[in-house]
Amino acid sequence: MSQFIPVELHHASRLLNHGPTVMITSFDEQSQRRNIMAAAWSMPVEFEPPRVAIVVDKSTWTRELIERNGKFGIVIPGVAATNWTWAVGSVSGREEDKFNCYGIPVVRGPVLGLPLLIPLRQIAYRIFLARKLQVAGDTPSTPDIFPRPAADARVFVEGRWQFDDDKLNTLHHLGAGTFVTSGKRVTAG
Repeated sequence: MSQFIPVELHHASRLLNHGPTVMITSFDEQSQRRNIMAAAWSMPVEFEPPRVAIVVDKSTWTRELIERNGKFGIVIPGVAATNWTWAVGSVSGREEDKFNCYGIPVVRGPVLGLPLLIPLRQIAYRIFLARKLQVAGDTPSTPDIFPRPAADARVFVEGRWQFDDDKLNTLHHLGAGTFVTSGKRVTAG
């Protein structure tokens, strides 16, 4: 008897995508309104210059803001931010400020003017500020895409993740509001 089971096609991406869930921040310069959303699909695609790919549905306000302003922030939330992560990924920011609605502490960033979550003791945020490089179908360009990445020193040491406190682990979305966390570190050799 095989241990493999058929997977419905609309769930096939979940087999590959169990990397850290991210929150994407954006800012509407015209109305001076800020926004945040959760995204399960993000990945590094190049080392030099550092580039990432994020998937943001074309119908979202976040996508509209990124395309209009050409910049966004990526926040990698820790376990303590599970409820915020699920909440900001479940509603649109077109009508209300999700930071106010869910009590998410935020400041306006100094570099690109994007909303930055205020790191709290047990949240363990990792932050990238980015300029949009290209959308599928765009002509490639090479702007400064990471003007100031930052990470929580408790979990990112000497260029590597080190999860020694379960409360500081990253979240990994499995679908339908279910998450797992990064696990025990294993070293090859």
